[in-house]
Amino acid sequence: MMTSIAKMIDHTLLKPEATKEQITKLCEEAAEHGFMSVCVNPAWVKLSSELLSGTDVKVCTVIGFPLGASASETKAFETKQAIEDGATEVDMVINIGALKSGDTETVKTDIQAVTAAAKGKALTKVIIETSLLTEEEKVKACELSVEAGADYVKTSTGFNGGGATPEDIALMRKTVGPDLGVKASGGVRSAEDAKAMIEAGATRIGASSGIQIVQGQVADSDY
Repeated sequence: MMTSIAKMIDHTLLKPEATKEQITKLCEEAAEHGFMSVCVNPAWVKLSSELLSGTDVKVCTVIGFPLGASASETKAFETKQAIEDGATEVDMVINIGALKSGDTETVKTDIQAVTAAAKGKALTKVIIETSLLTEEEKVKACELSVEAGADYVKTSTGFNGGGATPEDIALMRKTVGPDLGVKASGGVRSAEDAKAMIEAGATRIGASSGIQIVQGQVADSDY
């Protein structure tokens, strides 16, 4: 079971103070434990891609992170640059303020800017930031992600409080249907947490606690 969980984990280090040595260690750990990807800030994509060359570990990065308040054109450029640097997965943050204002067209257009830039080159995951949304807004964010051509919906950045819950994962899975990916991130600190998310419908786990998860331990914190 732990081997199969490992292949669902995006081994994550997104702290602003992360050093080159820490990113290097992250990549080494990902290769050693067989994680699906490393998830790093855009500035570390090129290094991570070089370090993981010859392995089957993917390089994932974040777009418009962690606030989602960048212009759509900026997110699209960031996506193109990340892909050029070696990313094959991008996790974008939606325009949360637009969603909460009821401006669904802006939210959808914003997501489409990234999915268009990534099309045929990288998977797109849409971070909806569940801790800031009502249930109705969570559903709407998922629906807009599907309409905009995203490959995944994702719970959280891990930077705005809260995090993934089985209830939110179940709601997201119900909304997007069986074919779209659902990523649980934020607060997943143990194998028990990961299993609960998977049982609720998650197909990917974003965590800085990947090693503890596959070793059956509990991490002190996540992200």
